[in-house]
Amino acid sequence: MQFVLHELLNVEAELKSMPKHADLDADTINQVLEEAGKFCSEVVFPLNQSGDREGCTYEGNGVVKTPAGFRQAYRQYIEAGWPALGCDPEFGGQGLPAFVNNALYEMLNSANQAWTMYPGLSHGAYECLHEHGTPEQKSTYLPKLVSGEWTGTMCLTEPHCGTDLGILRTKAEPNPDGSFALTGMKIFISSGEHDMAENIVHLVLARLPGAPMGTKGISLFIVPKFVPDSNGAVGERNTIKCGSIEHKMGIHGNATCVMNLDGARGWLVGEANKGLNAMFVMMNAARLGVGMQGLGLTEVAYQNSLVYAKERLQMRALTGPKAPEKAADPIIVHPDVRRMLLTQKAYAEAGRAFTYWAALNIDKELSHADEATRREAADFVALLTPVIKAFLTDNAFEGTNLAMQIYGGHGFISEWGMEQYVRDARINMIYEGTNSIQALDLLGRKILGDMGAKLKRFGKLVSDFVEQEGVKPEMQEFINPLADIGEKVQKLTMEIGMKAMQNPDEVGAAAVPYLRTVGHLVFSYFWARMARVALDRADSGDAFYTAKLATARFYFARLLPETAATIRAARAGAKPMMDYDEALF
Repeated sequence: MQFVLHELLNVEAELKSMPKHADLDADTINQVLEEAGKFCSEVVFPLNQSGDREGCTYEGNGVVKTPAGFRQAYRQYIEAGWPALGCDPEFGGQGLPAFVNNALYEMLNSANQAWTMYPGLSHGAYECLHEHGTPEQKSTYLPKLVSGEWTGTMCLTEPHCGTDLGILRTKAEPNPDGSFALTGMKIFISSGEHDMAENIVHLVLARLPGAPMGTKGISLFIVPKFVPDSNGAVGERNTIKCGSIEHKMGIHGNATCVMNLDGARGWLVGEANKGLNAMFVMMNAARLGVGMQGLGLTEVAYQNSLVYAKERLQMRALTGPKAPEKAADPIIVHPDVRRMLLTQKAYAEAGRAFTYWAALNIDKELSHADEATRREAADFVALLTPVIKAFLTDNAFEGTNLAMQIYGGHGFISEWGMEQYVRDARINMIYEGTNSIQALDLLGRKILGDMGAKLKRFGKLVSDFVEQEGVKPEMQEFINPLADIGEKVQKLTMEIGMKAMQNPDEVGAAAVPYLRTVGHLVFSYFWARMARVALDRADSGDAFYTAKLATARFYFARLLPETAATIRAARAGAKPMMDYDEALF
């Protein structure tokens, strides 16, 4: 983490151009993250397996109990001030950059994804209200969300609509006092009810009377579990209640709720019929957060796999015994075990570089002194948010499955913990917009929607680095494949764009393999940059840099070649799917 922050991204120097962060130094950042690591490993991680086994319990009448220890750990979390880390000092926050908060969440997700979802969603609710709330709403809700005393949710999905929010039915009728009465049902609401905080602030999408059909008729409302009284303290119980909790494949420690609204009092956030614009602040935060869930699970799966591979004895190395004093060699001597370990390691380290860079760009977008830099950073974040969500969670599912494979039969047994990581990782490919939806967003809206302008901006980063480093012999093995995939993405994008003008189904047919291709372009860029740093430190004698170079070489040799298949699949077009008669299914 320190390598990425200080040697790759040079965050201390970057912060000098952001007036509100200009005095923050590397030592302070490191101290904060060191303490965060202790909290994650000592307080949250020990609850991961026990929380999975126990799960949440619906006790009737809207009451949900979280697993043993969850509530106490959350109390320690807020007492230590972690919810306030990246929040506005005006509302009690510590005002640290987004990339510091991002690093905290990587560790939290490695330690216990289900527990981390409670404060994670709360931070998204904070961001939404910070940007779109009225002064009164901010003064009432933000200090409580910042302190962690109250938690937050996002209530979007209904039984008949998931991603297609344009057909949601929850109604909001105006009350004489300026509030609204909301009636409807929401499902799959993560952290919708629990016993960890004194109040829960639900952000709910609903329709006003006479609202236009589709997404242009959706409004956003604050619907608290307990309505705040005139002093901002917990008041009367609102009529939004949990009707049941889902029994799920994974993340058992997080309550996934059916929420029933029966004339529940709510207050409009932002403009009427423009709720989706406001909610996108929280949705995009959640998509970045889900990417961090994928990264956290990839890292912890690798850490466990590595320990096991060094200790587990099975067979002898094909080139002769490596531990002749033992009954067999540790499985790390076998090439395919190394393939699995290095796949996890390469995906984790590139994912960390990518997401920390994206978080730094969020800080630039919000705080940089130069307007052009702010705009550029905003474009990078908008373009690559779907890649973070989809590519990192796809890779995490692969990485956790590899952990289960490395453990062999023990991987399939619950007490060893690997099968839980597989189950927890699987949801990340589904919620906050399935990875197919992320792919459509990337190709259809973010790239073809602006004729490739945002992609060209990222492409310039790549081409500038290629031009700068391409003449250096020691960088050829990294620069040549980076330049190659950059050119291929450019050509593929133009080809799909031309086909899509004739048939929009071409976008849907190409989107998923296209996103994986772009994901590898991004990872290739960051692996080449990390290799440059490692080469510059090669004379230090530190094995860390030797390992970094070796992992870069593995990535380019064994993982990047996946793009030969993804490019070919994207080029295959819609015909093989859409010409298939429905009657033949």
